[in-house]
Amino acid sequence: MDRRQVVLDTETTGLEVNQGHRIIEIGCVELINRRITGRHYHQYIQPERDIDAGALEVHGITQEFLAGKPIFSEIAEEFLEFVRGAELVIHNAPFDVGFIDAELDRLEPRVGALDSVCSVIDTLQMARHKHPGQRNNLDALCQRYEIDNTSRTLHGALLDAEILAEVYLAMTGGQASLGLGADSSDTSTERSGPDGGIRRLPADRAPLAVLRANPEETERHEAKLRELDRSAGEALWRRSSRH
Repeated sequence: MDRRQVVLDTETTGLEVNQGHRIIEIGCVELINRRITGRHYHQYIQPERDIDAGALEVHGITQEFLAGKPIFSEIAEEFLEFVRGAELVIHNAPFDVGFIDAELDRLEPRVGALDSVCSVIDTLQMARHKHPGQRNNLDALCQRYEIDNTSRTLHGALLDAEILAEVYLAMTGGQASLGLGADSSDTSTERSGPDGGIRRLPADRAPLAVLRANPEETERHEAKLRELDRSAGEALWRRSSRH
């Protein structure tokens, strides 16, 4: 079964959901089997309240810009349909999920919390586990994983979701399968690509050449082993080669 993930970010009127702050932008990017599909969901939302000055400095979304945009209840069904059944990938998930749950709680009829329609991965917790004691905000992770975020002068939900998708793929990259236990009729070889996805090499590819050591290289190797024998007893290489 295909693994569907949705990388999600929001922008809000302020930092504290318990102070009545609201969502003003949602951005989502779809991944299928660790590949960015090009499908996305993006919506600006009229929050029906003022935007804090500090939040405005971060995202630059003004009250005037949001005039005439739909309120959350008008986009809720479309948003839930996009994320339903997916695994959400969110940086600092409690923040975004808390705001989304607060919006869902205002709906009539009630639709339940976000985790009733999808699961959630928190990439901030993942990064803290992989890089303890280091800065793990999105800008720091972009620098660590060499991801270009030069277009990110202000925060924006869709832009941040796109960047987070690349960070997530880089942070969880590596060879996803060694082919062990695979169908023996499939003689192709899998390798991890730069985005962490699987690249399949053709089964009819030319065999790799086997290069054997020449006599001079063999003698240099043996001389090194004799040197190790004298300094630390029998070289580990000799012991392991007998098994």
